[in-house]
Amino acid sequence: AYGERLRAAGYGAITTEVQPASEFYFAEDYHQQYLAKNPEGYCGIGGTGVSCPVGLAAAGGASAPSA
Repeated sequence: AYGERLRAAGYGAITTEVQPASEFYFAEDYHQQYLAKNPEGYCGIGGTGVSCPVGLAAAGGASAPSA
């Protein structure tokens, strides 16, 4: 569904391969919530501006909890 929305907005196909995660390490505290702490900070991820029509899902297909 999201791929269709992206194509309609002029974006290419989603090509990201999703694999099981390996061990994860949290970054230092000063990296957490960086843009909240540094409102003028740099973020190279601009986003597409295209919303997902089906929302989020947790692993296994269950609905993700609301924020």
